[in-house]
Amino acid sequence: MTTRFENPEWHAAIAGLVTAASDGVIAETLVDVIGLVVEHNAVCLLAFHKDAPPEVLHHTLSPRRAKHYLDRYLAGPYLLDPLYQLALRDSKPPMCRFRDETPDRFRSSEYYRHYVDQTHLTDEMDFLLDVNRNSTLALVVGRWDTRFSRSDLARLGLLEPVVKAAMTRIWDGWAARHSAEERDLSMHQRLTECFDNFGATLLTQREREITQLLLRGHSSKSIARELGIAPGTVMVHKRNLFSKLGISSQYELFSRFIDELSLS
Repeated sequence: MTTRFENPEWHAAIAGLVTAASDGVIAETLVDVIGLVVEHNAVCLLAFHKDAPPEVLHHTLSPRRAKHYLDRYLAGPYLLDPLYQLALRDSKPPMCRFRDETPDRFRSSEYYRHYVDQTHLTDEMDFLLDVNRNSTLALVVGRWDTRFSRSDLARLGLLEPVVKAAMTRIWDGWAARHSAEERDLSMHQRLTECFDNFGATLLTQREREITQLLLRGHSSKSIARELGIAPGTVMVHKRNLFSKLGISSQYELFSRFIDELSLS
């Protein structure tokens, strides 16, 4: 039986990828190549930086979806994104399934409800590539309706060297036209300081650490593991910080944080 990698269209697409000259054409052709290997509904290539907001190098989202998923995301909530956190770690997988890298209560977090769930992605595979000591590219391949099968994941794994080579070429072209000095470092600094100092006038250092993990979708047990303390101690801190902030739910915690972000 002929496999997808033996399809003449596949070889023609690879030839197009090899001969593509500009980063824009390389990105478009890479999307076509991936589409011949697995069915998908959206692709987005992001550059995550340690000292600046994320940048979008290419995407296939509709204007409506882009407004929600990208514009609102880039305004500050990216700080709560598990993919953003993963991309900036020194140690990370070259390819991962998004759902496997999220905190244990992520799908019930307010960030998930307000941002991730609104994108209507049922499944997402991510390719991660460090391009320098401060920046990592993340290629997101998403589906609206169905999860990727084991065979889908296996084919994407085989495709990884091609994807990484194309991502490198896209970045080289992009970086040549976009200087690092053009990035809004001040905005990222303001947002990061807002996150790090959220509740600083009311909460203890430990309560602020727990607040940050709650915002990112960790359960009390997960927070206890992260901080090396007992789950019961986490619950005590959680009750105290809720009382000090004058809130009674994680929805209110998230809303208050987003309000502060909008003022930064």
